[in-house]
Amino acid sequence: MHFAAPQFLFLLPIWLLLGWRFRRLELWRPLRAVVLLLLTLLLCDPRVSLKSGGIDLWVLLDRSRSAQDLVDAGELEWRTLLERTRPSERHGLHFLDYAGEVIPLGRGEGAIYSGDRDQTRTALALHEALARMDPKRHNRVLLFSDGYSTEPLSGAAAKLIEAGAPLDYRLLRSPESVDYRVAAVEMPERVQFGEPFIVEARLAGTADGTVPIEIFRGESRLYAGEIAVKGGVGRFRFSDRIAEPGGHRYAVSIAPANDAHPGNNRRERWIEITGGPRLLLVTAYQDDPLAPVLRAQGFDVVVVENPLSLNPGALTGARAVILNNVPAYELPGDFIGALPFFVSDQGGGLLMVGGHRSFGSGGYYESAIDPLLPVSMELKSEHRKLGVAMAIVMDRSGSMGMTTSSGHTKMQLANEGAARAVELLGSMDAVTVFAVDSQAHQVAPLLNVGQGRGELISRIRRIESMGGGIFVYTGMKAAWDVLKNAPLGQRHLILFSDASDSEEPGDYIALIEEMRAAGTTVSVIGLGGRGDPDAGLLEDIAKRGGGRVFFTEIPGELPNIFAQETVTVARSSFIEDATGAKSTGRWHELARREAEWLPEVDGYNLSYLREGDQAALISADTYAAPLVAFGRRGIGRTAAVSFPLGGGFSERTRNWAQYGDFVQTLARWLMGDEVPPGLGLRHRLVGSEWTFDLFYEADPWEARLATAAPRVVVQSGYRDGRRRELTWERLAPGHYSVSTSLEAGAPVRAALQVAGSAIPLGPVVVGSDSEWQFDEERVAELRETARASGGGELLDLGKAWRQPPAPSEEPIRTPLLVAILALFLLDALVTRTGWKLPRFLPSFVFAKRAARPVPVKAQATPETASSPAPPAPPTPEPPPPADGDSRKSRFQRAKKRL
Repeated sequence: MHFAAPQFLFLLPIWLLLGWRFRRLELWRPLRAVVLLLLTLLLCDPRVSLKSGGIDLWVLLDRSRSAQDLVDAGELEWRTLLERTRPSERHGLHFLDYAGEVIPLGRGEGAIYSGDRDQTRTALALHEALARMDPKRHNRVLLFSDGYSTEPLSGAAAKLIEAGAPLDYRLLRSPESVDYRVAAVEMPERVQFGEPFIVEARLAGTADGTVPIEIFRGESRLYAGEIAVKGGVGRFRFSDRIAEPGGHRYAVSIAPANDAHPGNNRRERWIEITGGPRLLLVTAYQDDPLAPVLRAQGFDVVVVENPLSLNPGALTGARAVILNNVPAYELPGDFIGALPFFVSDQGGGLLMVGGHRSFGSGGYYESAIDPLLPVSMELKSEHRKLGVAMAIVMDRSGSMGMTTSSGHTKMQLANEGAARAVELLGSMDAVTVFAVDSQAHQVAPLLNVGQGRGELISRIRRIESMGGGIFVYTGMKAAWDVLKNAPLGQRHLILFSDASDSEEPGDYIALIEEMRAAGTTVSVIGLGGRGDPDAGLLEDIAKRGGGRVFFTEIPGELPNIFAQETVTVARSSFIEDATGAKSTGRWHELARREAEWLPEVDGYNLSYLREGDQAALISADTYAAPLVAFGRRGIGRTAAVSFPLGGGFSERTRNWAQYGDFVQTLARWLMGDEVPPGLGLRHRLVGSEWTFDLFYEADPWEARLATAAPRVVVQSGYRDGRRRELTWERLAPGHYSVSTSLEAGAPVRAALQVAGSAIPLGPVVVGSDSEWQFDEERVAELRETARASGGGELLDLGKAWRQPPAPSEEPIRTPLLVAILALFLLDALVTRTGWKLPRFLPSFVFAKRAARPVPVKAQATPETASSPAPPAPPTPEPPPPADGDSRKSRFQRAKKRL
């Protein structure tokens, strides 16, 4: 506490003199003395120190891609100036690096920022600095940035003001250069099925000129031409109409001849075409019998006969997906990877229908769909009837030595896939392995798996990348020379090759014809995409070989693909014999009454019921395998019908009288329940920040949400995407809100889960160009945040250490006045009540001096003047106080004697 000491020393003697002069006021009594002391202190303007004299300066350095060169160029000079102008050692200087994330303090000069540079999260950096501040010291924030944050600064000004930490900034600008960018792609978030809408692409540039532009919808190019940029702005507008429900992606890209920042030359946007709740039927049949049956029951059915055309946007607006005898290798990896979130978190339904290319025979074993199904697809060894001789031809060219994001090389992941294939083969199977570059190198001869499994796996995992490209014909010919002499009846060759580097195909057509004539099949696993230079060759090899072709651009998926192919070949589980069927009585959990089941099925996929799921119909053979099974995954629903509902081996089923009722009952159960009314959800994407606002009616949602709070789940990416749950913030009665920052380039989906149902959202994409958009609104927001906090743009770094405007001391006049008034009233109360002291106060506080007798002089009279005065009678001694006499009674007796 601080006060004016000279003034206090001057007033105190004055009060003492006044107390002596006016003794009758009895100012020396304790209560009155305390009041006098507090009154003296009040006149001296007392203050309490809030913060110490030192200042902590927090310097935030923008390390994003758009600002890193400018920061690197000026950092040494800024450090030197700030150190030179620091007033004293009591003042602290702290540096904090940020971009997509914040690096902890203590970064030494010359260290390299290791975080994500594709975002500028200025709000996150400010919150991190505020969290590290000492509230007992003065604090200031100094920001070096280009000002183009990829997230709003919502709430930052209020937190800076609360902490008393002004924000200063210096905007970094590169020398003038010509730059063009796609500033925005504007369109509605959703439109009705078949409704026309406007798409507008807006370009921005620092100079006038003509810019080449391309516009895509999905993989289809809608327009290619040039746009004139005048006055810094160019626009291209067109109308479009989409007749296919779901999510559709638009992309706009430009290719200027002279451009300073190519990173902002592309921008994407998604639009949702709504058509009511619908079923997505992915089928291998041109005229799938399920479609007319479902449409006759009032379902909106979208039929997809070309599975390779699917993308995750097809799930937008769909309530359930039916996979009717479609193999896994014909479904795009992103679509398969999107199904787990669609079912478990967005509340969708999934049905797989049996056939020769479904379940394990379709390569779904250990795929992303495998754990969703209520049946497992492994085939037990005792159920196998034939052994298989397998040759694995591995690409060990130089490109396989590249390191992936997991830290493993492509070769290591391919080796793990081949080893996984050997693990899944049975003891009756045999394997030979070749590693191929410009020559074929035999890694292992044809060995029985039962006797040499460990040796085979060990040899495979030691394959190393070396040499040039893979000579395809050389590797296949060497493997066939060994495989054709195998004593087992079933032979299969797996070729693993780089889709961009498969050389020397030779006369592969004649070689494959020879292999097919001997009953041998060939499948291909291609590392890359279908658009790569050698992808067509690999597809033709698989087609001529009667096998399957898999493409993946993610090396980490190779072990699963090898496993899928191995199970498809070695453990083909479709039983072609007519089999009886019997009910388990569980169908009533889906329908109101038990179904009149068909007595036999023409064939089915052998599988096993998973623990926790239910089977409504099982086979009457020795396997007792589930024919109709169902279960729940998260808040979604899943089912498996192991016998075909169309195509071959479905004649008995299609002639079944209850066929239509069975299909529509299962479809309605899969689609789940509607979200109850009274809820509204609004979402918006600003920069890289996605915000959700939930509005609800008080009755009945207030009570429901009090017992079971709503959940928002977000997943980034499709394959092995990161899933996280957000925490709501209540803004007002009936209104919740939550925001999250998104990664650049990855598609993001979300789901609001409430009352056992879900509202699906997305996908949305924050383009990798968001760091290069240079939105002037973000700069204006930074200026306003700094002004509100008491700071501003700082051109002279010597002023960075100035005292913050927040007060360092606070007056305490009001508490002193309250204390003086309380003591004054207490003293008056004691005086008026005749010294009736509260029991909790000591007696000496209010002790009063005993009254002294005043002597009275008698006047002389003639009679008394001449005679002596009689002696005064002796004063009687007061009786001793009786036991138990109170202080009050003794005091009253003393008064009477006086």
